[in-house]
Amino acid sequence: MKMADIDWSAWEPTVRATLLFIWRDGQLLLIRKKRGLGAGKVNGPGGKIDPGESALEAAERELHEELGVRAIGTVARGALSFQFVDGLRLHVQVFSAPDCTGVAVETDEAVPLWTPVGQIPYDEMWADDRVWLPHMLAGRPFALRALFDGDTMLGHALDLP
Repeated sequence: MKMADIDWSAWEPTVRATLLFIWRDGQLLLIRKKRGLGAGKVNGPGGKIDPGESALEAAERELHEELGVRAIGTVARGALSFQFVDGLRLHVQVFSAPDCTGVAVETDEAVPLWTPVGQIPYDEMWADDRVWLPHMLAGRPFALRALFDGDTMLGHALDLP
């Protein structure tokens, strides 16, 4: 399968999810994921959108469930569309917030990692993160489409509207 094999104009996700990055004092609040898709990888806090829930509500709920903190001033940043060779079609809405209340703690789902922006561990993250995350950090909206076979990115297209 290749990117050209996918009709992105008719593409519909099987799963909708979110990511929410707290970014304050030159640091991003990342997590080391303990279970589920991407277990062991460094990522942003997030997860699936529940029925009847908005993407923003899901992002803020997942942040609290995973790390025990609540976002302040959440802003929509971009969107990610992932087609996996195994058939999973995942759409992720990405948010960031300049601050949070509470202290990030380890939970059953995640270990918190306050990371200086200049030291983001891209080698421990999904391959697409190094493509779009710098645009989020620069305040540019983005939309990424990517094809994965397991953990391996086979191709991607980045739109910067």
